[in-house]
Amino acid sequence: MVTTTLEPVRLNTAKVAVAVTFATNGLAYAGWLARAPAVRDDLGLSAAGFGLLLLCLSVAAISAIPLAGPLVQRVGPARSVLLGSASLVLGLIALGSGTATGTIWLAGLGLVLAGMGNSTWDVAMNVEGADVERRLGRTVMPRFHAGFSLGTVFGAGLSATLAALGVAVSVQLFATAALTAVVMAVTVRRFVPWSPLPQGEKPAMSVRQAWREPRTIMIGLIMLGFGFAEGAANDWLAISLVDGYHTSETVGAIGFGTFVTAMTLSRLFGGEAIERWGRVKVLRATAVAGALGLLLVIADLGVPFALAGALFWGAGVSLGFPIGFSAAADDPVRAAIRVSVAGSIGYGAFLAGPPLIGLLAEHFGVLQALLCALAALALGLAASRAAKPFPEAR
Repeated sequence: MVTTTLEPVRLNTAKVAVAVTFATNGLAYAGWLARAPAVRDDLGLSAAGFGLLLLCLSVAAISAIPLAGPLVQRVGPARSVLLGSASLVLGLIALGSGTATGTIWLAGLGLVLAGMGNSTWDVAMNVEGADVERRLGRTVMPRFHAGFSLGTVFGAGLSATLAALGVAVSVQLFATAALTAVVMAVTVRRFVPWSPLPQGEKPAMSVRQAWREPRTIMIGLIMLGFGFAEGAANDWLAISLVDGYHTSETVGAIGFGTFVTAMTLSRLFGGEAIERWGRVKVLRATAVAGALGLLLVIADLGVPFALAGALFWGAGVSLGFPIGFSAAADDPVRAAIRVSVAGSIGYGAFLAGPPLIGLLAEHFGVLQALLCALAALALGLAASRAAKPFPEAR
């Protein structure tokens, strides 16, 4: 890929386009998850059966990440985002059709398409975001990820509203698919111009070479550690407050809302901290904050302390993924491959985390089970030095 100089107006337009891409991804992905119970009921599945159905999404998503890097390297971020969003749109349509007709295999196919499309979309938009960040000379990746968080919040709120109005989940899925298709078809046209390699010239890096790079692996471990701690809160924080503290579901929802709010605000304003103190110091400080938050939740000192813990927990895990993607993309020539490899490691946390914590909770209780998230955060802290800017890290 050839780097070109862009006019400030064109570059700012690209920045807005990337922000919209992140937000749309969050809306498309989280909108249906907020109505997962309705999907389960329409398909007539038990909890175990629905868990197996969700495995289609997880396995497809993890499997597609290593393939996304070569695709981005070959056709560029804009086309890759368009292909990924098209796959997710088709997946939402298939999932909606499956729920409307009670056809389980069609819903499963939809989740496979959605998982594959989301991974491709995710890698490509992070490569584009890192390119825009590099050209701007400012740390903006955390704000892009804040856009994703805001998209998920909006998607969840929209789902709650439609559910309260009695709108069928299949109708919502079809509408989300249509909105996503239109927005992304327009948005990718505003991306930074991409120049392919001259015909016959080999890419600067292969996936196999990236898997042999210690720095890329360590960046992946940063994302794994912080991602595991983030995923643990997404899946288990509300449950840990209800079951561990014997509180109401309202308190559990407040705790989760506190976590999400803290994470979003930290991403909105974390760029200034990174520019002032650097990636490594910020990662270490946030890891300590996240560990403090986890300990306040696990210690069972009372609901006020647990809610304060949710605040520190959210702020503490907020910047692991944005910093990891920025670090993996420091070298624009090798960015796509390194982002896909580091992302493969990082997203493994979202596949392994929920069942591991669930298994431990069965034997030791949900609060004690969260100690494994503390161990994962320690792993991210130990690997944090790898996030130093590319020339200094080699």
